[in-house]
Amino acid sequence: MIKVAPSILSADYTKLGQEINSVSGADYLHFDVMDGVFVPNISIGLPVLESVRKITDMPLDVHLMIIEPYRFTTRFAEAGADIVVFHVEAETPENINKAIDELHNLKKRVGLSIKPNTSAEAVIPYIEKLDMVLVMTVEPGFGGQKFMPQMLPKISKLREHIDGHGLKCDIEVDGGINLETAKICVHAGANVLVAGSDIFEKADRAGRIAELRAV
Repeated sequence: MIKVAPSILSADYTKLGQEINSVSGADYLHFDVMDGVFVPNISIGLPVLESVRKITDMPLDVHLMIIEPYRFTTRFAEAGADIVVFHVEAETPENINKAIDELHNLKKRVGLSIKPNTSAEAVIPYIEKLDMVLVMTVEPGFGGQKFMPQMLPKISKLREHIDGHGLKCDIEVDGGINLETAKICVHAGANVLVAGSDIFEKADRAGRIAELRAV
């Protein structure tokens, strides 16, 4: 089953509650956290997540694009995240394992993300403990970028490993996702689609979510 996660990075923050309600039929709500160091942009953090948690029952898929994420993984879980995803490039192997274990002890789902220049092999040492791998299909930091088709073999390699080892780990893709790119990502093995502008720029957002699920 294909799952869709609208990214509120593309929402109108002057009416964020209404924007979230307009995509409430989606599977997850994607929440991007950027620190201006790991990526060249700054976005939102814990106070906004706490506020969002109060107004929606949607599962919150929180993507930490920050350095040394272990410092904050538990705090984001306690603030309302249902899924905490952080970057393998941003932390030590020891702290990656600690974060995974601590988040699972809090009954949260855990994902690791890889940037375009990072190989699929970087997450293999952890994959048996993961609920999700997020393959960035653009350079993280800004919405509205063009999809990078050279990421497709990476998705396929991860899908082959997951299925070949009988693992229950989702593959999420984020960056430049629309109906056309969603279709090729799903064909490559992805099953969770993050879409920002492709959903929030549509008048019929529920209809677009349904279309993405059906690719």
